[in-house]
Amino acid sequence: MVEISRIPVCSLCLHELRPLSASLCGVCGEACDVPPGLDPARYRCRYCQKVHPPFDRAVAFGSYDGILRDLIHLLKFQQVRPLAAVLGELLAQSLAGLEPSLPAGAIVVIPVPLYAKRKTQRGFNQAELIARAALKALDRPGRFELVPRALVRTRDTGSQIGLSRRQRRQNMRGAFVVSDAEMMEKRSVVLVDDVYTTGATAAECARVLLRAGAARVWVATVARTLKVSDGALAEDCAQDFSQDESGERECEEVTVASNR
Repeated sequence: MVEISRIPVCSLCLHELRPLSASLCGVCGEACDVPPGLDPARYRCRYCQKVHPPFDRAVAFGSYDGILRDLIHLLKFQQVRPLAAVLGELLAQSLAGLEPSLPAGAIVVIPVPLYAKRKTQRGFNQAELIARAALKALDRPGRFELVPRALVRTRDTGSQIGLSRRQRRQNMRGAFVVSDAEMMEKRSVVLVDDVYTTGATAAECARVLLRAGAARVWVATVARTLKVSDGALAEDCAQDFSQDESGERECEEVTVASNR
């Protein structure tokens, strides 16, 4: 058994953690069927063909289920802080895989912030703990610069469990601000979080960072949900737009990246 804090985690369980191996969207990282002959890194799922995310690409180590989900919950909800090192190692693998896509020079790494009251209750921001552990594992201080307070969550957005993609987008609008816009000017940013679900949080953070002057934004998480088929993604997207009471289409129509 490998002793992590007061919770025993056997080495067999840790060795069962597996990186994503399915065909993934080259933008959001959702599982999708890539047509034969197309470069998976340049292919966009049907959702991303209709809704152009404000970030360049989102990557994750593994699927948000099983042992990986349990480890994240132990850290977040049972305060088993040493698990941040384990999850940080996994995030480091995501960052290493993303790095060839990143421009030369220093990259700003920003954890998705918690609302101040929530952070006080929990005692820490899990995204920041995991980000610190990942950068320690990568050991490249000249390449990645952690800026944990670059973003501020201005209100408690509550739990998003059970909310649709559209409802999550609406819930996140206006929930983040940049603490120092001058610091973000023309910077390349990797946004870090524990889990990517629908991408609503990551998209809102990326929009705020780009408005503040950031050059480009990427997203890296430990885990992500892989929920639906490629066809269902397109239907989900259509429902999102048809149900949006404001009628506002925040994102532009785009073509499949591989056809550019």
